[in-house]
Amino acid sequence: MSKRHFIELADMIRENREHFNQEAIDALAKWLKGQNPAFMPGRWFDYIDGKCGPNGGAIKSKGRDYIAA
Repeated sequence: MSKRHFIELADMIRENREHFNQEAIDALAKWLKGQNPAFMPGRWFDYIDGKCGPNGGAIKSKGRDYIAA
């Protein structure tokens, strides 16, 4: 599986969070790690929880964060 697949799966979990308990998400993360050793479960959990963007970085703001001079 590729990074794109991991992001799509996380998006599906985020959109349907009420159907997934933490035990199921943990088991899925363990399986994903077996599919791709480069998989980073902590970053994936943070994205599902809305703590970071899909690449692990800051969440992009909807508007400008500064005032142009």
